[in-house]
Amino acid sequence: MYDYALVHVVFTIPWAIALSIILGPLLTRRDVYKICFLQLIAVSYTIPWDSYLIRTKVWSYPPDVIIGPTLLDIPAEEVFFFVIQTYITTCLQILLSKSVVTATYLHNEADPQDAVGRSLRPWKYAGQVIFTLCSVVPLFFGGGHAQGTYMRLIIAWASPVLLMLWIFAYQLLLTLPWTTTLLPIAAPTLYLWIVDTIALHRGTWSIELGTKLGIHVWPHLEIEEAVFFLITNMLIVWGSTAFDNAMAILDAFPAHFPVVPGMPSPILLLKVLAKKSRSFYLASGVFSGRLRIDLILLYAFCRVADDLIDDAPSAKEADMWVKHFSHFLDTVFSSKCDRENVDQALAPFPAEARSILVLLPSDKLKSAPLYSLLDGFRIDQRFFSEGSNENPPIKTFADLERYASCVAATIGELCLCLIYQHDPDQAASADTKRKCLTAGAEMGRALQYINIVRDVNTDAKVGRCYIPKEWFHQSTLSSPEAEEKEILRHRKRILEISFKMYAENRDAIEDLPLYARSGIRVAVESYMEIGRVMRERMQQGKALDFVGGGKSGRASVPKSRRIWVGWKTMAGWRGSV
Repeated sequence: MYDYALVHVVFTIPWAIALSIILGPLLTRRDVYKICFLQLIAVSYTIPWDSYLIRTKVWSYPPDVIIGPTLLDIPAEEVFFFVIQTYITTCLQILLSKSVVTATYLHNEADPQDAVGRSLRPWKYAGQVIFTLCSVVPLFFGGGHAQGTYMRLIIAWASPVLLMLWIFAYQLLLTLPWTTTLLPIAAPTLYLWIVDTIALHRGTWSIELGTKLGIHVWPHLEIEEAVFFLITNMLIVWGSTAFDNAMAILDAFPAHFPVVPGMPSPILLLKVLAKKSRSFYLASGVFSGRLRIDLILLYAFCRVADDLIDDAPSAKEADMWVKHFSHFLDTVFSSKCDRENVDQALAPFPAEARSILVLLPSDKLKSAPLYSLLDGFRIDQRFFSEGSNENPPIKTFADLERYASCVAATIGELCLCLIYQHDPDQAASADTKRKCLTAGAEMGRALQYINIVRDVNTDAKVGRCYIPKEWFHQSTLSSPEAEEKEILRHRKRILEISFKMYAENRDAIEDLPLYARSGIRVAVESYMEIGRVMRERMQQGKALDFVGGGKSGRASVPKSRRIWVGWKTMAGWRGSV
C-alpha cells in the first residue's frame, strides 16, 4: 500500500534533507534562483511527455501503490519525483562547483591566440550533429506500441534540449573539472538506478511488455529506465552549467553588462548565452559574481609581485622589480593613463605577468595600500643587505607592526574597498565603512602574525627572522636547546597577540555588507584555525611543523578540518579566541 510514497520517504527525501543541511550555509541568492529556475523548467517540460506515456499505456502504476491525486493522469508521487530529483542533482552540482571560478573557463574559439577555444570547435560540431540526429531520427521509426517505443520516446524528448544546452555550454562541459560535470551526473544516476531496480522488482511501476526492448542492465533494471535516469540527470547538470555559463559572462564583462540583476530573467540569460557563443572570452584568471572576480585579480597581482620580487636571485634584481611595479602603479593611477603608457609600463614584465597585471581593477582600488605593499617587499629585501645581522629590519615590535601593516593590513583594506565598490545595496554609512576598514587592517595584521609564527623555521632557512631582535636575550642562548625554547616562547607571544587582535576586531565582520559577510568570515576563520592548531600543539608540547601534513615545514590544517570549519562558519559559528 502506497509503495510509491514510501519510495520517497525512504530513498529521496532523506538525501534531499542531507544536501539541504550541508549546502544550506553555502547557498547564495543566485543558487536559490537557479534551483527554482531549473525546477520550473524540468517540471513544465516533463509533465506533458509523462502524461502521454501514461495515457498511451507505455508505463503504468497499480492503483494500490499510489495515494490517488493526479495531474493530467500523472500520480502526485510522480510529479514529486520530477521536483525532488531536480533538487537533489542541482544541489549536488552547486556543492561540487563552489570551489570553481567559472569565468576562468570561458574561451573564444574565434581568437587565434586562444588555443583552448579553437581546440573545442570540433567537439562542438560533433555534439551538434549527434544531438540533431537523435532529435530527428526517432521520429521516423516505430509507431503505436511497437517494440522500442519507450526508448524512442525518451531520446526524442530529451535530445532537442540536450542540443540546445550543448550549444550554450559545451565549453564548460568540456573544460570544467570532471567533479563538477560528470560526478553530479554519475552519482545520482547510479543511486536512482538502485532505487528503480527496487521499485520495478516490487511492482511500484512497470513498463508495458510491447514497448520495451527487453534488455536489462542488471536483474530487474530495464535499459530504458537506466537511460532515462542518465539522461534526466544530464539535462539537470547541463542546464545548471548553462546557467553558470550565463552568470559568468554577466560577471566577467561589465563593459557589456554594466548592471547584473540579482535574479536575471530567462530572456536575459538566453541573450547572454547566444551572444557569448559567438564572441566572449576571458584570457586569464578572473565570493560571488564580480566581487569574486576582482578579488581573484587582486590576489593574482599580489602573487605575481611576490614571485618576481621575493624569488629574485639577487637583492639588486629584487630592487629592480620593485621599481618596475612602482612605475606600473604610477602609470595606472595617473590621470594621464592611456593604453600606450600602460603597455610601456608592462614591457619589462614577462608575458604571463603582463596578462595578469593588465587586469588589475585599479579603478576600484586605492593606490596607497598597493604602494605600502611594495614597501613591505623592500623590508623583506633588507634581510639580504650588508650588515643585516647586526642591524636587521625587524629590531622592535614597532618594526614588526609596520611590516605586517605593509604586507597584510593593506590587503585587508584593498579587499574591503572591493566589497564596498560591489555592494548591491550601498547602505553602509561613512562611519561604518571607516570602522570596518580599521578593523580590516587590524585583522590583516593578526593573520600575518599567524603566518609569521607558522613560518619561523622556513624563514630562518632563507635568512629571515621576523621575531623582533630586542626580544632575544643573548645570555639565555647558551645552547641550541635553549635557543629553541626562546624562539618557542616568542612564537607563543606573537600568537597570543594575534588572537587578542582577532577577538577585538572580529565583531566588525557583522557590520560588513550582508552579501560579503560569510565569505570574509570563512577567510578569517580558516586562517585563524592554523593558529588554533599551533596553539593546541604548543600546549601538548608537540612540534609545530608539518601539522596536518604541511609542505616545506609549514604548519597546515587537515583538509577535513578546514572544510568543517568553513561549513560551521557559513552556518553562523563563531571561532574560539
